[in-house]
Amino acid sequence: MRRTSVENGTGAGAAAGAGEEPKAAARRARPVIAIDGPAGAGKSTLAAHLARRFGFLNLETGAMYRALALKAIENDLSFDEEHELLELAGDTRIALQPQMEGNLVLLDDVDVSRRVRDTDVTAAASRVSVHPKLRQWMVEQQRTLGAKGGVVMEGRDIGTVVFPDAEVKIFLDAAPEVRGNRRYRQGVPAQAAVTEEAIIEELKERDARDRNRTESPLRAAEDAVILDSTTMSLEQVLAAAEEIVRTHLEAGSRAQGSVSRA
Repeated sequence: MRRTSVENGTGAGAAAGAGEEPKAAARRARPVIAIDGPAGAGKSTLAAHLARRFGFLNLETGAMYRALALKAIENDLSFDEEHELLELAGDTRIALQPQMEGNLVLLDDVDVSRRVRDTDVTAAASRVSVHPKLRQWMVEQQRTLGAKGGVVMEGRDIGTVVFPDAEVKIFLDAAPEVRGNRRYRQGVPAQAAVTEEAIIEELKERDARDRNRTESPLRAAEDAVILDSTTMSLEQVLAAAEEIVRTHLEAGSRAQGSVSRA
């Protein structure tokens, strides 16, 4: 595991549960870029930027958890009852349609792209995501979405569980105080007057749940490049991530050229 802004981290990591590891890395024509990290680190912004920059699809897997959490809210279900949530998932259609700016999130064919960003839904998603069998169900959906490569996927366990064989892995991190300040300045949440201190505390609580859950805890893959943006500007983060991806693509092109000449 390396802490750097420019070095490339690639290779196959070990899965942490959620079924067998995918074996398709050697057959993918284009790479999978996995971006993991805690809530509020800026993963969505980074994923969207890299997808545009390199012509990949941006698949925001966290939106899938938020969509299911929204349906649980609408059906007045407990976030602590895994069997009820699994039954709900079995009767749920979640689709991500990549757009120029983020994803269109469809829940049972209804556009919920804006609603899933609300704080009640994001908080519910953090509670829903702790259930092992539900995470396994989600992992299967996410692997299907990215199986052919040429995608940027961001979440909490993309590089460790969903695609441990991802060609590029980035763990985007920042101190909770910095993440909270960024969200506060962005006006999140917009529907209520919330103090910066309250946002920071909520992020710390989510970090604790994500890092300490039994199934697929939040952690950096052993072969991930860690980008700690605590003291970095957005422009610096984007440039560093671009360099990580570009280095991998150039190395892949050289390797392919060597094979072709052999």
